[in-house]
Amino acid sequence: MRNLVFGLGAALVLGACAGGAIPGIMLSQAPPAVDAASPHIVAAVADARRPEADVARDTLRHPAEIMAFAGVRPGQVIADVGPGGGYYTRLLAAALGAEGRVYGVIRPPQPNATQRAPIYAVAESGQYTNMRVTEQDFQNWAMPEPLDAIFISQIYHDFHLPRFNYDIAAINRSLFNALKPGGALVIIDHAAIAGSDVSVADTLHRIDQALVVREVAAAGFVLEEESQVLRNPDDTRAERVFEADIRGHTDQFVLRFRKPAN
Repeated sequence: MRNLVFGLGAALVLGACAGGAIPGIMLSQAPPAVDAASPHIVAAVADARRPEADVARDTLRHPAEIMAFAGVRPGQVIADVGPGGGYYTRLLAAALGAEGRVYGVIRPPQPNATQRAPIYAVAESGQYTNMRVTEQDFQNWAMPEPLDAIFISQIYHDFHLPRFNYDIAAINRSLFNALKPGGALVIIDHAAIAGSDVSVADTLHRIDQALVVREVAAAGFVLEEESQVLRNPDDTRAERVFEADIRGHTDQFVLRFRKPAN
């Protein structure tokens, strides 16, 4: 009897490997890999709703490669932290589709603010029904729902600006807690010279990559992969990122962290 049971189990495994259907048994399949040529990524970059100014920046920002690196898939829920005018927020909204959602996460306005954040106009235009704007104290997030991914492009260094007096550890714990188990945190920022003091965040608007890794890992994240797509070896990393000769061409690191699944 023992040999009969073993033989049946082996036959089932061999049948599955050969592609044969096994009645009553569901075989789990990993989702297909995402790359820059994935249909939802290509469609998002080619989306006719994108402003011409955004499209013109694509050659420098490589949005298809960045979204693929982030593992963006239709139906996900993603937060775009510090969305500015919505360059990535628009792309994510298109790539995520009707079943997904993208949240543009901004700081609450200062008491003397006279203008609303520009991302509100994008979200309220009626073009993106899956886009929301939420004002969050970065040190104590309260997102409406758990997130599949958090996207932070070129503003992580701002968390270190003296005028904000942020608790960096509290921010990173909030990011960790806002994600679903297994969720991704993607950080893009302007690279500082290795070993630079954190003060360069205020003077040059850059940050040392190793510092970011240490801070994020301390919250429980695991560094999973680094992309080289935004690297520029000709950038000395010694200039302010707004200087005319380097603006838009800075050396940038792209890191993907993962919240452990259990």
